[in-house]
Amino acid sequence: MFPNPDFILQVRGLSKSFSGVKALENVQLDVRRGEVHALMGENGAGKSTFMKILMGLLAPDAGEVWFEGERLTHTSVHAHLAKGIAMIHQEILAVPALTIAQNIFLGRETIHGFWRWLNDTDINQKAAQLLRQVGLSRSPQTPMKDLSVAEMQMVEIAKAISQQAKVIIMDEPTSAITDKEVTTLFGIIRELKNQGVAILYISHKMDEIEQIADRVTVLRDGHYVATEDAQSLTTNALIAMMVGREIATLYPPSERTKGEVVLSVENLSKAGKFENVNFEVHAGEVLGMAGLMGAGRTEVARALYGLDPADSGQIALYGQVTTIRSPKEAIRQGIGYVSEDRKGWGFVPMLSVKENLSLSSLRQFARNGWINTQTETENTEKMAHQLRIKAANMHQKVTFLSGGNQQKVVLGKVLLALPQVVILDEPTRGVDVGAKFEIYTLIRQLTQRGLAVIVISSELPEILGLCDRIVVLSKGKQTALLAQHEATQEKIMHYAVH
Repeated sequence: MFPNPDFILQVRGLSKSFSGVKALENVQLDVRRGEVHALMGENGAGKSTFMKILMGLLAPDAGEVWFEGERLTHTSVHAHLAKGIAMIHQEILAVPALTIAQNIFLGRETIHGFWRWLNDTDINQKAAQLLRQVGLSRSPQTPMKDLSVAEMQMVEIAKAISQQAKVIIMDEPTSAITDKEVTTLFGIIRELKNQGVAILYISHKMDEIEQIADRVTVLRDGHYVATEDAQSLTTNALIAMMVGREIATLYPPSERTKGEVVLSVENLSKAGKFENVNFEVHAGEVLGMAGLMGAGRTEVARALYGLDPADSGQIALYGQVTTIRSPKEAIRQGIGYVSEDRKGWGFVPMLSVKENLSLSSLRQFARNGWINTQTETENTEKMAHQLRIKAANMHQKVTFLSGGNQQKVVLGKVLLALPQVVILDEPTRGVDVGAKFEIYTLIRQLTQRGLAVIVISSELPEILGLCDRIVVLSKGKQTALLAQHEATQEKIMHYAVH
């Protein structure tokens, strides 16, 4: 029987192409009321296109979408919201100059009086209640631009709840929030389930799927693979469904003994951000940096790269004390940096793959003020091949690549500048398990070439699986420096909340 009344959302035969390239072909999906249904697949599997169709942002070329027994023929976000389908986007869609309350109720403001003034008092009261529900201790009148990325994500969750949706699509909702906030989010999801709300949950974090999902649907290369009960799936089986092959171990073993000290930091401090940070990183070593959101990890990285120079302390490269006041100086001295915010700081969206890859190393390709385009093309194509960047061609704009391939472009840009120290801030945020494995393999290759690598990550399994030593920060202070053999998740968390 179709449509089936047991399901709130049903999809059959969904297909979509762009310029002749098939993003989706004959995809199906069934979602029950009050279930968490995980949608899994590598970057480029078609998940984003699928979600855009469900939200009314795109019209399918073929296929049907049924919601509560009614076929959806509208292709507008407003129409789908009115039906009861809401979405929390991975890329936060906020108006920075407006307040939290104004962002939550944007387009749904309440008005009063003869002159139909906006009733800010009403939306502030409603927003305050929603913020308490999601555990965010902020005034509803706080401008969005004053929030951290994690706080903005919690506001997006509050907005979805306020829309009283019957199906909520969550696209990587935990990619920028702390473990404490994840616990709060999972509590909210369970409450929504009890109210009969269906959650379509997109994540690359296997442990989250185990904790929260009831069923899992897998897409691969735009095709439907299977739908299974989450509890019956092992992690290895799920990975094999996603990538079409088994990955024996996610973290490649270290095969190089560490060499000389490349970078050392002594009593590095920046007022209000971090103080008296001390560590060194050797050639052929991966040094991890762990801590909760706001611990100062990113701030230390930005200081080393000259984006926000430290107020005091000492930085030395190969034993020589140096001063780094700008990214230009950092690049010249052999330091590369991959930001946690790849779209904000990592690449220029409307430039091509080639142009982004060569952005930090144009000096290498220039002679007498002119760029040797042949040399530039040869080097960027070689890097794209090494990193297995999937793009239509080197002239494709980076904004149209999947998240994993965008991250590879950012990594390639840094590596083309021939650094000796590479700082990777959340290098696998928002990328799939296949791309993660490729990035981990690349990190191992860098250390085998004698580079010093610093990895900042909120994923403790990643820190433990990759890093030779681990610096732990808490509230801007260094609380521990652990060797790999003595580090555990429990011990890192102990020092992270110290």
